[in-house]
Amino acid sequence: MDRRSFIKLSGVSAAAFCMQGCAATSMSKLSKARGSKPNIVYIMADDLGYSELGCYGQEKIKTPNIDRIAKQGVKFTQHYSGSPVCAPTRSTLLEGKHTGHSFVRSNYELGGWERGNREGQLPLPADTVTLPKLLKKAGYTTGAMGKWGLGGPDTSGEPHKQGFDYFYGYLCQRQAHNYYPTHLWKDSAAGLEKVELDNEYFSAHQRFPKDKNPNDPENYEQYSGNDYAPDLMTEEALKFVKRNKDNPFFLYLPYTIPHVALQVPEDSLEQYEGMEDDPYLGDQAYLPNRTPHATYAAMITRMDDYVGKVMDLLEKLGLEENTLIMFSSDNGTTFNGGCDADFFDSVEPLRGLKCSVYEGGIRVPLVAKWPGRIPAGTTTDHISAIWDVLPTCTAAAGAPTPDDISGISMLPTMLSKDEKQKKHEYLYWEYNRQIAVRMGKWKAVRRRTDKTVDTPIKLYNLEKDIDESDNVADKHPEVVAKIKKIMKEAHTPSEYFPFPGEPRKKWTE
Repeated sequence: MDRRSFIKLSGVSAAAFCMQGCAATSMSKLSKARGSKPNIVYIMADDLGYSELGCYGQEKIKTPNIDRIAKQGVKFTQHYSGSPVCAPTRSTLLEGKHTGHSFVRSNYELGGWERGNREGQLPLPADTVTLPKLLKKAGYTTGAMGKWGLGGPDTSGEPHKQGFDYFYGYLCQRQAHNYYPTHLWKDSAAGLEKVELDNEYFSAHQRFPKDKNPNDPENYEQYSGNDYAPDLMTEEALKFVKRNKDNPFFLYLPYTIPHVALQVPEDSLEQYEGMEDDPYLGDQAYLPNRTPHATYAAMITRMDDYVGKVMDLLEKLGLEENTLIMFSSDNGTTFNGGCDADFFDSVEPLRGLKCSVYEGGIRVPLVAKWPGRIPAGTTTDHISAIWDVLPTCTAAAGAPTPDDISGISMLPTMLSKDEKQKKHEYLYWEYNRQIAVRMGKWKAVRRRTDKTVDTPIKLYNLEKDIDESDNVADKHPEVVAKIKKIMKEAHTPSEYFPFPGEPRKKWTE
């Protein structure tokens, strides 16, 4: 169709068409004037399962905006988190190292679970080389809005001390169990500031009163407030983009959704009214909820709306073509708090959930788009992990990449230059008593005992056995021997997360 025919068909005047074209040209020139460095946006969900997005086969939960990233870019089918739980995954992301080498290898709490206890988890050391520090050296402004989990107030782990110019959100992942907290934190060059919210305090860990009617909506009003934290984080993210539209930026959005407790504003529940549901009464540690299925779906869809707002703003500002966007999750779906993985087929067809190094606990979605660079509608089975994000970002930014990391840039795969894509010899995880290795088609799992790591290795052929139900270790002793060697070599001792027989150290300031 030629230009004149398009104008006639669309009903747009020639003058308006010219204005639109000139505006687009101006925006394109603006992107070029900023140099070749792309903006980078990395969005991470919290406990979102492999199959909980429409583009990964989900049928009950609506995720049109995240699906749009896959449609306009690339979808990874064999991408992994850094760990089956929160804090270590965030550590592997920022350090570019798997949990045999990263600093944080499990959740390590600095305080108790309720109000008045110290906030935060084991802090990253001050000299840690992190992704935002590397991008700052390359001329990027860096921002993070969401859940931190790598150090509380007055520690070396504060976001600003780890390379972020601006942070807004939860410093402590325990506090993030409540979507209506009394406060969040703001961190910048001006210092750390507590931001008070319009919410009354209530514990995120309580059961439904036995003398109340569980089917009465009014009896659940005590589990909500006025300021929904993810809404505020998204507002801050949009402000960050607007402030930095003329210079390259790195935006990290680690959302708390859909981690329990199950909480969402009423306006998000309307589209899931009538979904099959029974009240959850708080018997699995987290807050009661009258409609847990509908709430869980609504939380994910609300997060999807946030993703849409970020993409729409980038388009409005003329930044879309010069922005690499990635969306993923920190681990698989949880098993408590009213979450129902079976109802949503959350990790289908995988085995295991959060806290497990089986596929359902660590295989996660990853979609990415970069218009004009990443071909639209592509799918890849390239085996990758979250520690690959650091070298991917530094490669896209033209920044130096450290030599001592575990990650390999995924950029060639994203750009459909598969002949240039380097591949991992193996992927490695250690979490508490569990160890796992992915080596090509092989997946090995070992559970340690208190006395030794020399326990039996279970081996699975993922090409034939995606649900890890058939242990073939006895049939392939040579593979087991090779993986056993990898498990030994991939682990470096950790004073805070030791293997049996290694010394343990308690964190002190």
